[in-house]
Amino acid sequence: MTLLDTLTLPLVAAPMAGGPSTPALVAAACAAGGTGFLAAGYTTPAAVAAELAATRDLVGDRPFGVNVFVPSGSVRAAGQAAVSAYTQQLQGDADRLGVRLPEPDWSDTDAYDDKIALLTLVDPVAVVSFTFGLPAPEVVGALHDVGTQVWVTVTGEDEARHAAALGVDALVVQGCDAGGHRSTHRVEDEPNHLDALGLLPLVRDLGVPCVVAGGVATSGDVRRLLDAGARAVQVGTALLLTPEAGTSAVHRAGLRLPGMRAVVTRAFSGRPARGLRNRFVEAHDAAAPAVFPQVDQLTRPLRAAAAKAGDPQGVSLWAGAGWQAAREAPAGEVLRGLAP
Repeated sequence: MTLLDTLTLPLVAAPMAGGPSTPALVAAACAAGGTGFLAAGYTTPAAVAAELAATRDLVGDRPFGVNVFVPSGSVRAAGQAAVSAYTQQLQGDADRLGVRLPEPDWSDTDAYDDKIALLTLVDPVAVVSFTFGLPAPEVVGALHDVGTQVWVTVTGEDEARHAAALGVDALVVQGCDAGGHRSTHRVEDEPNHLDALGLLPLVRDLGVPCVVAGGVATSGDVRRLLDAGARAVQVGTALLLTPEAGTSAVHRAGLRLPGMRAVVTRAFSGRPARGLRNRFVEAHDAAAPAVFPQVDQLTRPLRAAAAKAGDPQGVSLWAGAGWQAAREAPAGEVLRGLAP
């Protein structure tokens, strides 16, 4: 039996790194009959451990998961000149905001090994999902040995086949309409333009259950994906405005700006990500190199300064295609409203 077999509501609260995913949001999803994920990306192992403890206090014995970023590997030789050029591109913003752009850390792995150790040797959870690539076979084995299921996010058929060959327990099939980062397994890959309904037929016959994500705004969206063969549907953008989400005030305000449209951009992190086209994207999208996480490091102080100033034009306003339907309502109410 997999975690998916235990759900009375076939919905998963997506891991949204950078703040939106919280213990309270995971607990609300579990209480509604679904499940949720903490986002370990961009945070320290100590912070993940604290969130695990807080979540367990809220959910009791209900199962939930943790999402981990797979390191991109060393790109220094290929990316150093591109990052240097992008630093010059961003210098005017830094001068205007009064911040100093950091030197890139080419050894940054987002503490991947320490997080895997935490989730295998110290505090296992029901599911660990992976974004931006495949875990090593020994990592899959270590997680399985402690009773943890392994999910991998995929954006295309080849990625799905490689994940299935690893013996993972579910594929998180991410369509082009999904908000936030596209989980291409290589930084330089350009994501395809298949929505969840277009991508699912390419991967559903691999013998691995599929959790489908992207552009989910209504119960009809959920019903169509389940009818197409998904075992569950992952929801992120629809939960951004809920009180349980840790979405920043400036992000919440940005989602309510009139006349905005969603685009896929590398401007903030170097990886393709879907969000709203604001002033920062307009100014820097064309120049942003395909280098991660160093571009993310570079823009972090700019985003922090813009957020402190309450300026949604200078922060990453991640959002999926259906962001206009997001409601300021309790997460449980939103999820039950999406029930097929």
